[in-house]
Amino acid sequence: MKIFKHILDFYINSSIHVGLSCYALVRITQMKFHILGDESVAYFAFFGTIVGYNFVKYDALARAKKFEMRNQLKLIAVFSFCALLLVCYYFWELQRATQLVSVAVLGITLLYTLSFFPNKKNARNWAGVKIYIVAVCWAGVTVVLPFLNSKSTLSYGFYLECVQRFVLIFVLILIFEIIDLTKDDPHLKTVPQQIGVKKTKTLGFVLLFVFCALAFWTVNANANFEVLQLQLVFIITIVIAFFLAFANTQRSNYYTAFWVESIPIVWWLLLFVLVNCVRRF
Repeated sequence: MKIFKHILDFYINSSIHVGLSCYALVRITQMKFHILGDESVAYFAFFGTIVGYNFVKYDALARAKKFEMRNQLKLIAVFSFCALLLVCYYFWELQRATQLVSVAVLGITLLYTLSFFPNKKNARNWAGVKIYIVAVCWAGVTVVLPFLNSKSTLSYGFYLECVQRFVLIFVLILIFEIIDLTKDDPHLKTVPQQIGVKKTKTLGFVLLFVFCALAFWTVNANANFEVLQLQLVFIITIVIAFFLAFANTQRSNYYTAFWVESIPIVWWLLLFVLVNCVRRF
């Protein structure tokens, strides 16, 4: 049992799970808009998320306690370096426009982690900004990159998908912020810190309604969007609503780091299985 826990902790702490979540959202975008045969952008997103998240999480720790790193952190550092090599490989497989947007996302990640201005904190510690930066980055990586790399036309459906993805990530982050309410620095001014847990949940439910409404508009804007995909949006919305409703500061780290981050993966797997079943019959 301890071995299983160690494996699970490494899987989560090394950001493999969050990387799979990002990979799943890229695949969902590709399936929705019939972007076929484009593997490079999905793998770039997967390994890039691992490197980015590990850099954000462990940069300060590595610099402050570089001689006191535990074995797991050393293993994560080696793993992250291997992931970085794969990021570089897949980066050169991308289209030029996709590369430029990727560099922009990298710049935001560095701004989020490092302080470039004297006597100024990094963007991660800017009051009330964190949730917007993360949501924009995820929408960019999981929607914009697949579109640009496939040279698809930036249609009305594309812009709706960007907004919908931003809303989805925003709501998921709200769950994280509720769980971490007692741990976060008060100066961060997260949404629950500013308006309270109850109002944060209300905001989340309203945004989930917007998320569903945008799915209807996407159907009207994109003729290839199947009814099956719309039904899955409702299922995923209900699942997220349950996680949001039962979120509180007493929940363990696994509540968000594993279960909440599993939602995009489950969504993608269901979409993959059901769409293939429809094609067969």
